[in-house]
Amino acid sequence: QEEAQETPEIDSKYRLILIAAQRSKQLQKGAQPRVDADPRKTKPTRIALEEVKNQKVKFKLTNNK
Repeated sequence: QEEAQETPEIDSKYRLILIAAQRSKQLQKGAQPRVDADPRKTKPTRIALEEVKNQKVKFKLTNNK
């Protein structure tokens, strides 16, 4: 059952930036913030980083080489 699979731990700064960048794009396209922040006063990149740090963003690792 893959539903029970948890979001993996962020193991590097590089991965953190990649995930936050993807989330920032979603926010810029109109996605609702998952943390308590005013999108009119806070930049999408700040909101995205806060979401990732608070484990509000779900992702999975793939083996693309």
